[in-house]
Amino acid sequence: MIFFKRKKKKENKWMQCKKCNETFYVEELQQNFWICPNCGNYFRVSAYNRIKITVDEDTFKELDARITTKDPLKFVDLKPYKNRLKEAMEKTASKEAVVNGTCTIDGEPCVLSVMDFSFLGGSMGYATGEKIVRAVEKAMRLRLGYVMIAASGGARMQEGILSLMQMERVSAALSLLGKQKLPYISVLTDPTTGGVAASFAMLGDVILAEPKALIGFAGPRVIEQTIGKGLPEGFQRSEFLLEKGFIDVIVERKEISKYIGKFLRYFSNNVKKR
Repeated sequence: MIFFKRKKKKENKWMQCKKCNETFYVEELQQNFWICPNCGNYFRVSAYNRIKITVDEDTFKELDARITTKDPLKFVDLKPYKNRLKEAMEKTASKEAVVNGTCTIDGEPCVLSVMDFSFLGGSMGYATGEKIVRAVEKAMRLRLGYVMIAASGGARMQEGILSLMQMERVSAALSLLGKQKLPYISVLTDPTTGGVAASFAMLGDVILAEPKALIGFAGPRVIEQTIGKGLPEGFQRSEFLLEKGFIDVIVERKEISKYIGKFLRYFSNNVKKR
């Protein structure tokens, strides 16, 4: 992998599965695509680990690594927003909740954006939107397909309207990508919710999802409290959305690279025929 030089963070050598409570050596989980060897539970994956298991070896070149957000509203809840940003940067070794780069996936060149739920819940702030827009613009300049791997709790409340406007900015950029007949492959992981699910995550020419991923706008508990009723079994999970026609295909994590490559080749061949 070719990355922008960044400070390495300390990593635990052991991780526990939240579903079966078994503990595993981190290297064992890495080799198994961050899937529990005991019960098959999917661990949430950081942006850089996601890149390692998705792109072809030694092909990823990071873009816009220095872009970071400010504190435009001087926001304070239980702690100042600037402190939360500092903690997130130290935790993830990244400046923002999304990582951009050029790479090949299953032999197909593309521009890739990967969201990181461990950075403030993968929330979408101004800098997040700016980075995604730049990635889409890069895809248009290079005449390449664009791939987004989403994982987010939605818009970042600490930035107010500056966060919400990123839904429109990214959607507009993707509209221009579509007008140039370039493909947009969207991959939904657990969780993909809020403003991200309500905008660019669901705009893909093809929408893939990992098994049992939580996908939706408001969370199930919020909906139940609002309507005063229980929800159907598996509501807002990948399988439910596939049944209702909101996504195109559910793909096991180990097969995602092959599926992305297949769709990129399909669209690339159609563009060449035009």
